[in-house]
Amino acid sequence: MEAAKHFFQQAVGVVGHIPNQVTTDGHASYPRAIRETMSSNTQHRTNKYLNNLLEQDHRGMKQRYYPMHGFKTFEAAARFCCAFDELCNYLRPRRTGGEVVSLLEQRQSFIQHLATLQIMIQAAS
Repeated sequence: MEAAKHFFQQAVGVVGHIPNQVTTDGHASYPRAIRETMSSNTQHRTNKYLNNLLEQDHRGMKQRYYPMHGFKTFEAAARFCCAFDELCNYLRPRRTGGEVVSLLEQRQSFIQHLATLQIMIQAAS
């Protein structure tokens, strides 16, 4: 309970204001901690699908993290996150002027970027 209260107090401090809604995974200590640290007007949502967007965003990182059995140091985690973000940005499909890019064009772009990346990695080795 104390850990949950501390977490929500810290979250309010970071955000700078009390939110209107809080979405959690439904842990038993959260409703009371939310009531005690935030206003009674704060809505607590526990639907597992509401939190899904954040989970989907981190899915690629989790798939890489678990086989490695975690990171041994903070520096290793920071280095991995930086490289992972750079790689995702490099491989993502580009849109110019709001135009729609077909799946075929996305695949061709991905294959081209991946081939270029493989050449760069081989050159660096």
